[in-house]
Amino acid sequence: MLASLVVASTVAGAQPRPSQPEPPSGWTPKKLATARHYMVAAANPLAVDAGVKMLERGGSAVDAMIATQLVLNLVEPSSSGLGGGAFFLHYDAKAKATHAIDARETAPAGASSALFTHADGKPLTFAQARVGGRSVGTPGTPRLLEVAHARYGKLPWKTLFEPAIELAEKGFPVSQRFHKLIGDDRGLAQEPAARAYFFDAQGKPRAVGATLRNPEFAATLRAIARHGADVFYSGEIARDIVAAVQGHRNAGTLSLEDLASYRVRDVEPLCGRYRAWRLCGMPPSSSGGIAVLQILGALERFDMAGVRPNSAQAVHLIAEAQRLAFADRARYVADDRFVDVPVAGLVDRNYIATRSALIAPEKSMGRAQAGSPPGAKVAWAHDPVDEVMGTTHISIVDGDGNAVAMTTTIEFFFGSRVMVRGFLLNNELTDFNFLPVEGGLAVANSVAPGKRPRSSMGPMLVFAADGALDMTLGSPGGSLIIGYVAKALVGILDWKLDVQAAIDLPNFGSRNGPTEIEKGTELEGVADTLKAMGHEVRAIDMTSGLQGIRRTRDGLQGGADPRREGVARGR
Repeated sequence: MLASLVVASTVAGAQPRPSQPEPPSGWTPKKLATARHYMVAAANPLAVDAGVKMLERGGSAVDAMIATQLVLNLVEPSSSGLGGGAFFLHYDAKAKATHAIDARETAPAGASSALFTHADGKPLTFAQARVGGRSVGTPGTPRLLEVAHARYGKLPWKTLFEPAIELAEKGFPVSQRFHKLIGDDRGLAQEPAARAYFFDAQGKPRAVGATLRNPEFAATLRAIARHGADVFYSGEIARDIVAAVQGHRNAGTLSLEDLASYRVRDVEPLCGRYRAWRLCGMPPSSSGGIAVLQILGALERFDMAGVRPNSAQAVHLIAEAQRLAFADRARYVADDRFVDVPVAGLVDRNYIATRSALIAPEKSMGRAQAGSPPGAKVAWAHDPVDEVMGTTHISIVDGDGNAVAMTTTIEFFFGSRVMVRGFLLNNELTDFNFLPVEGGLAVANSVAPGKRPRSSMGPMLVFAADGALDMTLGSPGGSLIIGYVAKALVGILDWKLDVQAAIDLPNFGSRNGPTEIEKGTELEGVADTLKAMGHEVRAIDMTSGLQGIRRTRDGLQGGADPRREGVARGR
């Protein structure tokens, strides 16, 4: 149950938060998917079907992404949707160019540094902050879908909405995971709109296999399909969002002006080399791109190909590299429109080499300290806060070789629990540090009007030595995303595993605290060896949701995480 996910921070001033965003819902073995022309990998088969249908009609990777995302909002509402935000990477095969869009939610103009503190300056608990309007940031996903379609779409905008509208009106069967997550979020039934939709007349979670319809969401989709994203950011839908946020017992300040003024942000993809490959991820406001490049860069001096997967040595080296990345993340990374983030210095190969030298082959360093990257100008406080996200990931390659890697979220599972017009609103503002000052120093990731909270979302596009697209990959999982993505990349690039086998590997790593290993896996057998190397070891549920597609000489290979209900499929 939800209570079992909550762990208290050992850092003074930090707010106790769930150790991961979503509880486990079982293991379903997946086979490596293959296709000759195109492929979609996403967190639910119905959503994948919608994306594949767009590709069958001659649509682009972006057309497929939009159809997939809209259906995910319906069949996996705990994780993403119109009420949230996303980080989007696109590879244009004809132009041989990679583009990135930051569609992260923003803090309302009325938000202040005291948003999540009591009158005495002490922080709210996560539960006090999360539920209701207080935590809702201005959503970015609808605007992202429209902007991406205008640039890279081929099919008519309205066509992309057809699968989701049909499912919302005719209904879809409640899956085992959907049912379990409803039951695990005990407070969901306390919100009237959510209770009416997710629970039956007896107050029980909708039964597995029951047909669930969402006519309100169908009407919302029809409006956006007909009028574009402006109808979401102004007019009746916007007024209903604002009324729900400001009228909640835990009210927020999101306004019509906040919605009307929201813009996605074009950013330069953050790219770096790992051995023979070029990897591109997201820059701030996400920390995912920086951290993954730092982790792999720190591992480059080690012969990872010669290290056995699932061995104590593999866990040790990767966890130590993660400690270094998380130490820097906690000190330096936030929305770079508001704070000076030394991005270039953090991924500088010489700087990473000096950090890598701190890794001893046989002994843990314990808690890592932040480094001094080139270009760092401000002494920010160490920020102990790790976000938790009810998140999902979409990877797509179309018939022309264009690709999408998009991680999309409403933050905690079921977001703020506030439901409007058939979709849930995010609780993204709880990704900020609740305190503006830690240990007498300003916190880089503190609340400010218009600011995007720091994320760990790490969608990645990987390119071969000749510049050809190799892979699209990503995962949900809060701050654990960074380790999930790094594990899969090492598995594929160093250990020569196929995409599915790399995703299947037990999860592990360190967020600069204990070394975490996935509960119930063979890694528990190396715990004593790790302890002898100086690791504090903790076995926890690590519910990744990795999705990946790789181009090979024979076509496309795809994988979906067995820890969730996703699939990879194509033709």
